[in-house]
Order: sequence, then C-alpha cells, then structure tokens
Amino acid sequence: MLVAKLGGIDTWPGMILPHAFAALGVFLLRQFFLGIPRDYEEAARLDGANRWQAFTRVILPLAIPAIATLAVFKFIGQWNNLLWPLVISNSDATRTVAVGLQVFQDTNGTQWNLLLMAATITTVPLIVICFLTQRWFVKGITMSGLGGR
Repeated sequence: MLVAKLGGIDTWPGMILPHAFAALGVFLLRQFFLGIPRDYEEAARLDGANRWQAFTRVILPLAIPAIATLAVFKFIGQWNNLLWPLVISNSDATRTVAVGLQVFQDTNGTQWNLLLMAATITTVPLIVICFLTQRWFVKGITMSGLGGR
C-alpha cells in the first residue's frame, strides 16, 4: 500500500527500492567495516582529512569488494524473485524474468522442453555477472584477514 501511495506501481523504482536496503546489506557491510582497522582513518585524519574525506577517500575504496559482493547477491536474489514483481508490475515492460517464465508457462501450457530451455537461457546473464565480478569476490576474501576494530 505504501508503494502504491508513493506511485511505485508498475515502475522500476517501485520494484527495486523496497528491497535495496534489506537486512543482508546492513549486516554484510557492518561486518566488513568492522574488519577495517581504525588506523587507516586515524592516518588520514593526521594527514589533514576530516571524517567525511577519510571515509570517502580511504575507507570507501577499501569497501568496494564488499559493495560489489552485496550488489551481486541482491541482483541474483531479485532476478529470481517472483512474488514482489508479480504484485507490482502490470505491464510487460516492468516484468522480471521469473514473472516472464510464469507467463510463458501460462501461455504455452506446461511444455517442459520449452520451459526448461527458457529457464536455461535466463541463467546466462547470472553466469556472466558472476564471471565479471569474480575478481571482487577474491579481493574481498583476501581483505577479510585485516583484523577488527
């Protein structure tokens, strides 16, 4: 009802924004930021940076692997989401792949060969994204041994 009152029905922001700030992101980024030593921020402060400059120029570049990992996790989760896009989208322009597969099954009946081929084709973008962001995952794993605050 809140999304409808804000004009989010059948729009991409109405589909994306309610899930963009979920608990997974808060916990993942919190744990990552706790793993960055406080010495980096203190060194930037000694060099004359204020808190915002220390965050944007030192801490945030270190968090790029965690942010990329979170973006991939959220993208894959929303790519496979069926219920929320089914409720929010009314037109073909804003339907996701999962809703498209459901519509495909409804129009063609349950022809398993066609349905499984369509489902296989929908996994190709996910595989490409995982290959393109693999270096960020590896970088995030190697940076996780920095120690805590």
